Amino acid sequence: MYMRVKREDVIRLPPERLDEDIDNLTKELTQLSLEGRMDTEKNLILLTSNIERVGDGRIVHGDGAVYQKVSFDAIVFKPILQEVVEGEVCEVLKFGAFVRFGPLDGLLHISQIMDDRVDVDVEGQRLVGKDTKRDLRVGDRVRTRIVAISFNERNPRESKIGLTMRQPGLGKLDWIKEEMEKETQKKPRKKKKKKKK
Repeated sequence: MYMRVKREDVIRLPPERLDEDIDNLTKELTQLSLEGRMDTEKNLILLTSNIERVGDGRIVHGDGAVYQKVSFDAIVFKPILQEVVEGEVCEVLKFGAFVRFGPLDGLLHISQIMDDRVDVDVEGQRLVGKDTKRDLRVGDRVRTRIVAISFNERNPRESKIGLTMRQPGLGKLDWIKEEMEKETQKKPRKKKKKKKK
């Protein structure tokens, strides 16, 4: 889920750069030090804006750098357990497929793809259902649900996120469309009654 939040943090202004414009330096170093990292609430900070210095900075003895408190707006991404997300298959391996949704990748284990036995074609970068003959390839758009999350705070891109497509309304978008068309063909349309004049 994407959110816009207001945050405060402290950044380090190195002593060798203190002769530069302090506001521009603060903005640059805030973006460099915070974007692409997890905050304390396990949100991945994607973008910072409206960066302002809060009060005077502090100089730490023996360091010479200024530690400046800043306030800023941030666009953050936080995957939530049981959230339904859409993404694109970016890699197929022997044990399943990786799906990119937002800025992160999640693992769609082979057992969580469909209610069918699955053959793996690693060279062809696809997974094929033995009975249904449905296939999942790199580049396919899918709708999944997040079933497990293990954050890596040091390197958010290496967080482990487990996904499933084994529920109604989930799967490759083409499969979902096919199922919806089958359902509408099964239901007889009600005839409208003509009003008597």
